[in-house]
Amino acid sequence: MAASPTDIVFDVAAPEFDLPGVDGRLYRFADVAGDKGTVIVFICNHCPYVLAVIDRLAEDARALEAEGIGFAAICSNDAAAYPDDSFPRMQDFAKRHDLPFPYLHDKTQSVARAYGAACTPDFFGYAADGKLKYRGRLDEGRTSPPPPGARRELVEAMRAVAANNQIPADQTPSIGCSIKWKPGR
Repeated sequence: MAASPTDIVFDVAAPEFDLPGVDGRLYRFADVAGDKGTVIVFICNHCPYVLAVIDRLAEDARALEAEGIGFAAICSNDAAAYPDDSFPRMQDFAKRHDLPFPYLHDKTQSVARAYGAACTPDFFGYAADGKLKYRGRLDEGRTSPPPPGARRELVEAMRAVAANNQIPADQTPSIGCSIKWKPGR
């Protein structure tokens, strides 16, 4: 079932984390933060919404990183119930899609809870000061490509955040598969 973020609160600081990446390193927010802002996106390996956008996501991340905006993706899904989202499969996924950013594993799901992540993909765009300014979508594509000439909403929003530290107007929340929470959580 499709899910989307609700109760979005802007200008809050990015929650800290200390998570393993598929490259064998541990990452904190400061390790992925860019001088002009940072994007944290919650994804997984099996969601049709993520699979439909992953190559555009990697392309847009490259563009933003070249402009001083840091980027990282986090998988928080319950890998016991969804083995396609296991850490070894995350490593394969990152290689297969040539992800240019750290892909991190939130095994305890505490980071997803701290961020209030609701779906995959779920985008959190922070200004240089680490305050939330964007909680929209990549673009208007869902499980199929966006129409020709569609705006690159995440890229445009993060460029505006980097330029003026303001919350961009007209943010359309992302939609995707719900986070696959562990039982009893």
